[in-house]
Amino acid sequence: MIMMNVSLIAVGKLKESYWRDACAEYEKRLSAFCRFRIVELPETRLPERPSQAQIDAALAEEGKRILSAAGGACLVSLCIEGKELSSEELAARLRDLPVRGISNLAFCIGSSFGLSPEVKNASSLKLSFSPMTFPHQLARVMLCEQVYRAFQIGANGKYHK
Repeated sequence: MIMMNVSLIAVGKLKESYWRDACAEYEKRLSAFCRFRIVELPETRLPERPSQAQIDAALAEEGKRILSAAGGACLVSLCIEGKELSSEELAARLRDLPVRGISNLAFCIGSSFGLSPEVKNASSLKLSFSPMTFPHQLARVMLCEQVYRAFQIGANGKYHK
């Protein structure tokens, strides 16, 4: 079976070491299942109280960087209007990708203002963890954990209970 390439493309950096450590642990665990990498892109600087036009321009700029970093991979965007999936449903979708000839997957997490419409429109799946709002740093750790859980489910591993 072909090993998948899975990227997590995120706008902004993880500031606290405990978030970085958590992501690094899942990155290490995921190496048994896929080639996993985290790509951090710079957040566009905005004034303290940006106008909607400034926000839209920043999202467009960040969106271009995201799409460039994805390099044609199958995109999954994390956004509030996305579809909520169970861990088993995410596992089934990941398991189905190689069958469909897809070996490159990129999950996208935008800045605090979200993702550009271009990125969302280019995505094969818009995913939401919950109608609740989470800090972007926590969302990144949660995504790493859920991707790891999905691969464990697909491999009938004992991690998922």
